[in-house]
Amino acid sequence: MRIRSIRARLTVWYSSLLTVTFLLLGGAGYGLLSYNLAQDMDRALSGVAKVLADQARRTGAASFSPDVDELFRRFFGFSPWQRYFDLITPPGRQEFRIPPDSGKLPLSPKAREDAQKGLPTFETVEGPGRHPVRILTLPIVEAGRVVNLVQVGMSMEMTEATLRRFLLTMAALFPVGLLLAGGGGWLLARRALRPVDRIAQTARRISAEHLAARLEDTGANDELNRLVGTLNDMLERLDASFHQIRRFSADASHELQTPLTILKGEIEVALRSPRTPDEYRAVLTSALEEIDRLTRLVEGLLLLARADAGVLRLDRRSVDLAKLVEDVCGQAKILADAGHVVLRQEGMEYLTIFGDYDQLRRVLLNLVDNGIKYTPAGGQVGISLRREGPWAALRVADSGIGLSPEEQKQIFERFYRSPEAKSRGEGGAGLGLCIARSIVEAHGGKIQVASTPGQGSAFTVLLPLPS
Repeated sequence: MRIRSIRARLTVWYSSLLTVTFLLLGGAGYGLLSYNLAQDMDRALSGVAKVLADQARRTGAASFSPDVDELFRRFFGFSPWQRYFDLITPPGRQEFRIPPDSGKLPLSPKAREDAQKGLPTFETVEGPGRHPVRILTLPIVEAGRVVNLVQVGMSMEMTEATLRRFLLTMAALFPVGLLLAGGGGWLLARRALRPVDRIAQTARRISAEHLAARLEDTGANDELNRLVGTLNDMLERLDASFHQIRRFSADASHELQTPLTILKGEIEVALRSPRTPDEYRAVLTSALEEIDRLTRLVEGLLLLARADAGVLRLDRRSVDLAKLVEDVCGQAKILADAGHVVLRQEGMEYLTIFGDYDQLRRVLLNLVDNGIKYTPAGGQVGISLRREGPWAALRVADSGIGLSPEEQKQIFERFYRSPEAKSRGEGGAGLGLCIARSIVEAHGGKIQVASTPGQGSAFTVLLPLPS
């Protein structure tokens, strides 16, 4: 069964990790203890054997002095109950002696072979009792000849008992330690996750109608505090998005309602009494104008929706930007002449990019149209095209009314129209610049504005050049 609680999972993971760590450390401790006990025993046996060999070499006797127990006590720290020692005459000499109180130790072929080379041999063999015996066979060499062999040994009962006590101690401490670790892990996980519970409770109270609420900062500058900061940033963006959606819905409703109201009113007036053909024609012409206005508004909204969803389709092909500028200037000249504004091309370079000709034409025509619309009679609008590093820069500059810093921050928002535009009764729904920015960004470019109130504005479209 899958554990759903993070607190329980943390406790299980912590306890499992501690169990593995305990077993590894216990195994390593057991191995080190076994190795050290064996080394200590070999060193003690080597010390006893060397003293006995020196004693036999000095006295030339085939027996040991009665202070052998003292030797074992000095090197082992105690007098082992099951200790063995022997002085063996090499093969060919029948004289040997075994102390009466020690059993005879076996002499293996390997020990005989090493003894002939003058090498000591450590072995673990079966003893006369239940426990194995660790023995050392040390040759006594005189004049390059092995004259005797000293054998000392000790039962490994004490070593095995020590290792058993170690295992029993570990077996007793393991469940206690695991229980304490599990309980401690549970309490630590509960304490560590307590801020998460508070975050969850606060988050449940936040809804689309109360996005202004924020999660409480823990002040600990830890992972949870960074999570709170991230969630608050997300709520900030959601709040801004919901506010934008509400304003967008209100503005869209208003923009759609106006032509619909006009359309309905004109048709109702036309139906109240019989009209002449010319009057019906006038009503139908006005209705058609409002329908065109609605069509442009809906098309703009659909384009923005596709751009927001990242599915704005572009018919990409090679685009000659100089030709694009000439095409737009030719179409916008009629508007400029009507407004008594001079439209001219400045600083043209022949640059080619990969993009959608019709959409880019829409962007440039919108910028030129705005420049003409907000430039007083006698002013001028200039279009330039030049290379700026990896960008092709299309610049539309006018000598019109200009924009304040506050207006420059909002002109690319949907349905935004400057106070000057509203006071002058300029048409449009306030979607042109927003659509232009979406198209430019879909091409991987960006659009910039620089303006001074009363002196004019300059819009620069930066499009990436082929590498």
